[in-house]
Amino acid sequence: MSISKCIFSFFLFLFSHTILAQETKKDSIITPAKTERYGLRVGIDALKLAKSFYQEDYRGLEIVGDYRLTKKYYLAGEIGNEKRTIDEDRVNFTTSGTYFKVGFDYNAYENWLDMENMIHIGLRFGASTFNQELITYRVYNPNPYFGNSPTVISGRKFDGLSAQWVEIVAGVKAELFSNFYAGFNFRINYLIGNKESSEFANLYIPGFNKKYEGNFGVGFNYTLSYFIPIYKKKLLPKTEEIKK
Repeated sequence: MSISKCIFSFFLFLFSHTILAQETKKDSIITPAKTERYGLRVGIDALKLAKSFYQEDYRGLEIVGDYRLTKKYYLAGEIGNEKRTIDEDRVNFTTSGTYFKVGFDYNAYENWLDMENMIHIGLRFGASTFNQELITYRVYNPNPYFGNSPTVISGRKFDGLSAQWVEIVAGVKAELFSNFYAGFNFRINYLIGNKESSEFANLYIPGFNKKYEGNFGVGFNYTLSYFIPIYKKKLLPKTEEIKK
């Protein structure tokens, strides 16, 4: 009888210990360790490069880059050169110059495992120096009863022009294969500084694009870039408590 009690007590102890261990496992989940890479991503605006080949009135090249500062924030910027001829009903002119933009991106996408994709929003400050050549123009005739005004050949050049603006950026970057990324973004620009000639307005600004009503402009980029890893940061495993 005493042997039976001992055996029963032993199994009761094993059973209670197993239940306690299972409860402990249920109360916590250990997240595996994760390594995040930090470095520089450099590339080009493929859209501007392509337009330089299939549009006779456009030449442009833009180099883009970003550097990862923290888990979510990236230092970002662009530098480029543009030359564009615009031929409209009353004016034909060419604008050429250089520009740069600097700011940051915030990655709102929560990556899985070792993924490094981005759904980002950001802000830029941009500045451009450029010149314009007025090729031809026609004086506006509000009463064209006797026909339109004749086209005037000008050839005048306006140098030393400049502009500054801010941009709101929203876009996506996705890894196509190891360290190579494709991305696109949409930009809304607002002009905050504009040095122009009193005889001819800055209708197109390199980096800012065409100036629409007021001081607003829009832009679109399609980028191809390569990520250069510099260092890695290992995140320690975390134990997450489950609420009962």
